[in-house]
Amino acid sequence: MKIALIGYGKMGKAIEQIALQRKHHITYRIDYQSESLIKQLTPETVDLAIEFSQPEAAYNNIYTCLQQGIPVISGTTGWLTHQPAIEQYCQETQGTFFYAANFSLAVQILFKLNALLAKYMNYLPGYTVSIEEIHHITKKDQPSGTSIQLAEDIIKNSATKTKWTNTAMQEPDAVSIISQRISESPGTHIINYSSSLESLELKHTAHSRESFAQGIVLVAEWIQGKKGVLGMDDFLNLES
Repeated sequence: MKIALIGYGKMGKAIEQIALQRKHHITYRIDYQSESLIKQLTPETVDLAIEFSQPEAAYNNIYTCLQQGIPVISGTTGWLTHQPAIEQYCQETQGTFFYAANFSLAVQILFKLNALLAKYMNYLPGYTVSIEEIHHITKKDQPSGTSIQLAEDIIKNSATKTKWTNTAMQEPDAVSIISQRISESPGTHIINYSSSLESLELKHTAHSRESFAQGIVLVAEWIQGKKGVLGMDDFLNLES
C-alpha cells in the first residue's frame, strides 16, 4: 500500500514506523512547510492519505485530498466544526473519509463502557461526573477530542446532564472536563463518578504513541476499496 503522510511530527513518524514494519510504502511525507505537495497527490501515486496535522490546516488538507480522489484517514482534533461540510462533500463526490478522535483500540472499548455506565448511573442519584485528561504539553486543543466524545456520550445517556464544561467546577447539569498538559504524556482519560459515600472510575492510559499508530495502520489496511464516511464503529463492528 502506498501512503501519503500529511503531518510529519511525532505521530506521523510513529505511523511511518508501524506502516514500514507491515511492508507498506510511504510515498509522501508532508509537513506544514511542504503542504503544496498535497495538490500533487493522485490515485496513481498513493492509495490513501493519513492526515495528522494541525486544527487550522486539517479542513483544507482533507478537502484537497477528496477533491483529487484520494481516500483520507484523519485523526486531527480541534477542527470539527467543519466536519459536517467535509462529510457532505465526501458523500457528494463518492469519496472515502475516515475520522476518529482516537485510534486506540482499547479506547474504543472505553467509549462503549462509558456510554453503558452513564445509563446505569441514572439509577444512582447523588453522583457528580467528571473527566480528567492528561496530555503532552504540545497538544493544542483543549479539551481533547477523546474527552469531548466521552462527555457527549455521557450526555446522550444521562437523564440529568445536558452540557460539558472545561473546568473543575461542578454544575448539577454538566459533565466537568479537567484538562492537564504534562511533559510527554501520550494520554490518560479518567471518567469519575463521585458521591459523599463512594467513587467509581473508568480509566485508560496510553503508554506510547504506538498504540494509536497501530490502530491507524490497521484502519488503512481495512479501508481499501470502501467508500463513504466511516469511523471506528464501522471498522470494529462493535455492537452498541
